[in-house]
Amino acid sequence: LSAHTLDYGPVVLRHWTVARDHKTLDGAFLMYKGNNVYIEERNHRVSHYPLVALSAPDQAFALKKHAWVTRLNAEFSAAHARQEPAPAPVTFTTRLLVLALALGLIGWYVLAVADPERRKYVRPIALGLGVILAFGFTKKALQAQQTTSDPLVLDAAFTPFKPQVSTYWNATYFYVQSKGIPTTHAMMAGITNWQQQVPIPQCYVGANAWPIPLNPVVAAVPVPVNASHFSRGAVAVAVNGIAIFNPYTNTGADALLDGQLDTFGGHCGMADDYHYHVAPLSLYSQTLATQPIAYGLDGFAVYGPTEPDGLAMTTLDTNHGHYYGPAGVYHYHGSPAAPYMIGNMVGQVTEDATHQIIPQAAARPVRPGQLPLRGATITGCVPNAAANGSAVAYRLNNQSYSLNYNWTTGGLYTFNLVAPTGTTTSTYNGMAPCAVPLATRASSAGSATVTVYPNPAGQTFSLALGPNIAERDVQDIAVYDQKGALVYRTQQYQQTINPGPLAPGFYVVKVQTATTAWTSKLMVE
Repeated sequence: LSAHTLDYGPVVLRHWTVARDHKTLDGAFLMYKGNNVYIEERNHRVSHYPLVALSAPDQAFALKKHAWVTRLNAEFSAAHARQEPAPAPVTFTTRLLVLALALGLIGWYVLAVADPERRKYVRPIALGLGVILAFGFTKKALQAQQTTSDPLVLDAAFTPFKPQVSTYWNATYFYVQSKGIPTTHAMMAGITNWQQQVPIPQCYVGANAWPIPLNPVVAAVPVPVNASHFSRGAVAVAVNGIAIFNPYTNTGADALLDGQLDTFGGHCGMADDYHYHVAPLSLYSQTLATQPIAYGLDGFAVYGPTEPDGLAMTTLDTNHGHYYGPAGVYHYHGSPAAPYMIGNMVGQVTEDATHQIIPQAAARPVRPGQLPLRGATITGCVPNAAANGSAVAYRLNNQSYSLNYNWTTGGLYTFNLVAPTGTTTSTYNGMAPCAVPLATRASSAGSATVTVYPNPAGQTFSLALGPNIAERDVQDIAVYDQKGALVYRTQQYQQTINPGPLAPGFYVVKVQTATTAWTSKLMVE
C-alpha cells in the first residue's frame, strides 16, 4: 500500500529538518527502509536520509508513519490470505515445463515426420532438453532450500519467559541460555516409570547455550525423528529454555506411553537434566496462541493448534508441519498424539556417530546414572525454602518415600533418601551453580557488541561498548516499549541512560552507529 497520496493538489507537504546537514525541505513521507527515511519532494524527486540525521520530531513522525504502513500491509495480507487466495503465479518451473514440451514436440516431429537427414538433430535436442531441465529444477531446489530468520522475531517468542531464559545472536545462530529448570509449572509428578533421576539446574550459558540456526536449509530428504535417529540429545528447545528430546527414549520406547513423563511431558535424563519428550503445549498458558512454543535445532519454529495468523491449524504433512502464509515459510506443529511435534527433521542437521544433533548444549552430571525403580509413582517435587534443592516424593509398594537433595554454592550435592526403614545419605562433588546472563546481545560485527546493564533495571541503566566501538561512533540511542513506541532518544553517547519514568515491563534498547545497529532487551522492574 502507498504511504501517501499521489495527488498533490490539496496536500500540504511536511516541512522536514535535516539536523545533521542544517537544511530543510518540503516533501511527503515515502518509506522507511534500511534505517533511511525516503522523502518524495513536490517535483517528484526522492531524497533519503539516515533516520538519525533528521530532527527528533521528524524521526518520531517517520517511525509512526512506517508503523502505520506496516500495519496496513499486514492486515491486508492476512485478510487476503484468508479470503482471496491469489492464483498461482507462472513460476520458473512452469516456464521450464513449457520449454521442455516445445522441445519434445520438435523432437517428435524430427523423428516421425521430417526428412531422415534432419534426424541427426535429435541427439542435440535431447541433450539440450536434459541440460535445461536439470539446471532449472536444480536452481529451483536451491532457491527453495534456504530461509533467513529475523532474530528479533525469535526473541519475541522467548520474551514471555524472561528472565528464566536469556538470548543473544550472531549472523549464524540464535542462542538460548537457561538453567534447564521450568519456573511456570511443576515437575516430575505423575511419572510411573521412574529412572531415579531428579531435576538439577544445568549451565546452558555462554559457549554451552542452545544454538538455533538463523539460516535454516531444507534437507533434500527429511530425516525421521525415531528410535534410529536423534536418539541422544535434543531435537528442539522450548521457549522457556527447556530442551525437547526425541519422543522415543534411548531404549526405543515411546516415553509418554511408557509412563516415563510427568503431567507436563518432561522427565530427567541420566545427567539429572530436566527435558521434554513431547510438545510443551502447556506453555500457551503464558504466551500468545500465535507464538511458537519451541524451535527445532534445524531452525524451524514449532506452533501449537493455532497458525501464526490466529487461524486454526490446517492440514499437516508427514513431517508434522507445512509451508504456510504468503511467505511460505515452513513450521512444525505440536499435538497431544504421536508424533507429538516433529515427525521428520525438515531442516538440514548434522547427526554424529552417537545419533545426536551437533552443535547443541550439553548437560553435566553430578553423580552416576541411576537404575529404573519399577513400581514407583512420583506424587510431587517441591523446591526447598532456600531454593537450592527439592524433595521428590513417591509411593512404592504402598509405602511413602522421599528423595531430598540440595547443593552448595561450591558444588557439593547431598542426596537424602528417606525410607520407612531410615535415611540414607550420599554426597557428590559436582559443578558449581551458575547464573543466567540477563543482557540480550545482538551483534552483526564480530566481537563488537553493546551490553545493557543492570538487567533487570530500575529507572536508569548503563551501556557497555565492545572493544571495537568508540564512544564517538555512537550516533543514536533509542528506547522502545513492547508496542514499538519510542519512549526515549538521544543523539549523543551517554554511558548512563535516564529515560524518565518507565512502567515495569520489557523494552528494546537500540544503539546506532554509522554502519551498524545493536538491539538489546531491557527488563524494567
